[in-house]
Amino acid sequence: MRRRLLGAVAAAALALPAAAQAQPIPVGHLMDNSGATSDVGVPYGQGVSDALQWVNRTRNGINGRPLNVLGFDYGYQAPRAVSQYQAWSRDRVVAIQGWGTADTEALIRFVTRDRIPYISGSYSAALTAPKGRTDRAGVEAAPYNFFYGPSYSDALRAMLIWAKQDWESRGQQGRPRYVHMGANHPYPNSPRAAGEAMAQELGFEVLPAIQFALTPGDYTAQCLTLRNQGAHYAYLGNTAGSNISVLRACQTAGVQVQFLGNVWGMDENAMKAAGTAANGVVFPVRTAAVWGQEAPGMQTLQQISRISDPQGQVYRPVHYLAGVCSAMLMVEAMETAAANGGQVTGERIRDGFYARQDWVPRGFEGVCAPSNFSPDDHRGQLRVALYRARVTGDTTQGSVGELIRAGTMRLEPVTTIELERRAEWLGW
Repeated sequence: MRRRLLGAVAAAALALPAAAQAQPIPVGHLMDNSGATSDVGVPYGQGVSDALQWVNRTRNGINGRPLNVLGFDYGYQAPRAVSQYQAWSRDRVVAIQGWGTADTEALIRFVTRDRIPYISGSYSAALTAPKGRTDRAGVEAAPYNFFYGPSYSDALRAMLIWAKQDWESRGQQGRPRYVHMGANHPYPNSPRAAGEAMAQELGFEVLPAIQFALTPGDYTAQCLTLRNQGAHYAYLGNTAGSNISVLRACQTAGVQVQFLGNVWGMDENAMKAAGTAANGVVFPVRTAAVWGQEAPGMQTLQQISRISDPQGQVYRPVHYLAGVCSAMLMVEAMETAAANGGQVTGERIRDGFYARQDWVPRGFEGVCAPSNFSPDDHRGQLRVALYRARVTGDTTQGSVGELIRAGTMRLEPVTTIELERRAEWLGW
């Protein structure tokens, strides 16, 4: 009996490390599935969710520990996001997949204090300065904030560089006129000053900004203002839902302007909804490929897609792909933290973001564009791929996938702009 008891105790002792190792890792996932940006929040959030479920199913979580993903739809209301963060703090989450600019910026001090990496769907340049900027107001230290893709400011700088090249290549005379459009809200306002400064540096005439709400509406007046101002290039700072209203109104009014969409301002779903009004919009794409293109990592992406689409029938827009890449950066940073028996803590996950150069998550080659983060600079991508929306016919009949396959819609590569890592642009 004594030998049996001792054997049982020894077996229990040996099992303790394995049991501890198998404890789930709590991770927060903040989503907008019902608010003002849900038109793009839904596919992005689905990409994040599918990727994290796929990691649990196919990779056995992080070093044998499953991810316990705590999802919350906050309806794009920043106070609700802050309240939910407090709940997640009690759950001891070690990292968070976040969303909007207002809420992400409101949480900078919280995640810094609590040492919780926050990988956002906001690409505000204010999140890229881990040590802050004492010489620029409003740029506080954000050592635990990361995102996948170029910042709103850097993407706009790249589009303006292309716009100047476009103007000159078409033999246009005089100074091109540029205008910023969007809601009076932290998200569309985030790159405004940086874009207007870049436009002036490039020789544009900068026109007074034009406001329109984050929600769909009648924006005929804004289009008439565009025409009266004589704008040549207009930046759409809102998400696709309200941008569609502007594009349709301007098409009806016969306004001729080159629209530049922000990264959330255009996608395949918006092309279908706007129809030929979306034709010609130039916008940044964060990934190295779009759905269905030939790429080594496309098969892995399609496997992830089957988590929520078992039949493999759904066409995935650019935001879904970006959500997958964002989630996989976090996963690999967590794997680095767990390597060699290490603890999966916020500090170690943060350091995992610095462990690789030209970082593409394994299995996603040719899909996720390379990222580079350092303790002094969280501008993960300065190489900005620009695409043009092409819509050549009726989009009311057929799904997005069917319209793409028929050639009625397509995403046309325009150019790739490699920005300098200029110190004065950090955090701005």
